[in-house]
Amino acid sequence: MNIPLTYRALAFISLLGLASCTKKFENFNSSNQGLTSSQFSIGAIYPGIQTAIFGEENAYQLDQNLNADCYSGYMMSPDPFRGNLNNLTYSLVDGWNVQIYSDAYTLVMSDVDYINKAGTATSAPDFWAVALILKVEVMDRVTDKYGPIAYSKVGLSVLSTPYDSQDSVYQQFFSELDTATTNLQTFIATNPGKKPFANYDLIYGGDYTEWLKFANSLRLRLAMHLTKIAPQTAQAQAEKAMAAAGGLLSVPTDDAAISGGGYHNPLFVITTSWTDISMGADVGSIMGGYNDPRLPMYCSPATDSRITGQYVGIRIGSEITAKPGYTGFSTLNPVTCVATGQPMLLMTAAEVWFLKAEAALRGYAGAGTVQTDYETGITTSMQQWGVSSATYLTDASSKPTDYVDPANAANNSPAVETITIKWDGAATNEQQLERIITQKWIAMFPEGQEAWTEFRRTGYPKLFTVVNNNSNGTIDTQTQIRRLAYPQNEYTTNAAAVNAAVTLLGGADNGGTRVWWDVNGPNF
Repeated sequence: MNIPLTYRALAFISLLGLASCTKKFENFNSSNQGLTSSQFSIGAIYPGIQTAIFGEENAYQLDQNLNADCYSGYMMSPDPFRGNLNNLTYSLVDGWNVQIYSDAYTLVMSDVDYINKAGTATSAPDFWAVALILKVEVMDRVTDKYGPIAYSKVGLSVLSTPYDSQDSVYQQFFSELDTATTNLQTFIATNPGKKPFANYDLIYGGDYTEWLKFANSLRLRLAMHLTKIAPQTAQAQAEKAMAAAGGLLSVPTDDAAISGGGYHNPLFVITTSWTDISMGADVGSIMGGYNDPRLPMYCSPATDSRITGQYVGIRIGSEITAKPGYTGFSTLNPVTCVATGQPMLLMTAAEVWFLKAEAALRGYAGAGTVQTDYETGITTSMQQWGVSSATYLTDASSKPTDYVDPANAANNSPAVETITIKWDGAATNEQQLERIITQKWIAMFPEGQEAWTEFRRTGYPKLFTVVNNNSNGTIDTQTQIRRLAYPQNEYTTNAAAVNAAVTLLGGADNGGTRVWWDVNGPNF
């Protein structure tokens, strides 16, 4: 979907008013007690924005599952889509990847623009704060997949929309979070306990104190993305987040996740009815090697007779045979991790503790101590999933295991990650970061978008490389995929803008070119 067409759609939405917003969310419009007419009419838009972050199964499969979820090492498909010439063998499918653009701009940016043009920033600044947080959350996912994106000029023209550099996009993110947190702090201080957004909130039930924590934590996440490309900005924004009024996500009840309003977890259908996604080989290698008690919560053991009861995933880029060839390998657990009613996780308290651990490692003020943050991240994640272990934190010997594919020995590989679990204060900074990010990777499952981002930024955890690389030399097997290519219809309908974006990108428009913050070099 090209950007100009997106805003022809916006004009159509404006003519229709809010009628389309009530299709699935009648229950959100059942009571407007205590709301102004502006809050009530604008509020009906928000459930659609929240569900569009991931979408339902058809959208989610293309928006994230058949790219970031697999590039992160979390998952791999047992379906030989397109004769194995697809994203998972680095033969990028434009017809799949265009969905990311289409959904972000037509389902989120257009609605946020409508909310803005309705004067919400003045009439209901608390509602505008939530819109800004959602906008940043969604568009960070887009820019981190592609690099430069249309952002500051979206909605201003129906002919052509220029792209912003990723540096500029990030600066706008921080500025928008400034506005959002200020608005929320003001509302909370003057209206203690009030929840005017409750009828429209699929994440926190209208609790602005939790939205404030999420906004601060999102700032911390974005800041840490910049440790290599803009270390001074990274430190300043991270320290600002950690010192901010309202605090950060710190316990599992703070986790940001989408549920309710008729929404269901899309991974349930993709895993069960479609049998289109399975556990990735890296999950079995790393978590199996660590005897991690979260593994049975995340995934189900294999049913294939050669590996029954074991946790064996599929290595990315494997030559997949027709179903049921690999469908008996380990899948995501449909009773726990991806149950139909399981909330879709945006960000967890555990992730925040690992962000703080890295911040402490880098000497940032307000981060606490590295070991405490690291160990709290692990225990918080285990609390989130209702498991525990008396020995996990003190395990200094367990390591990831080799990968063995009983269906095809060509996919076998020795373990590539070798870090252990127990904190070692005498280790180098690089080793300590590897330990932090590996545990962070475990804790963020199954949210593959951020896991892929952190792998590209840090190189951790070390992941199995793609078995079959069908990129025609555009993506290095050892370096692994760094981004997605822009949709081809952008070159048809927004050519000048996308060509300028490629110049900003600084390399060819393919999966081998790094985005702005993805710097090739040491972490310290």
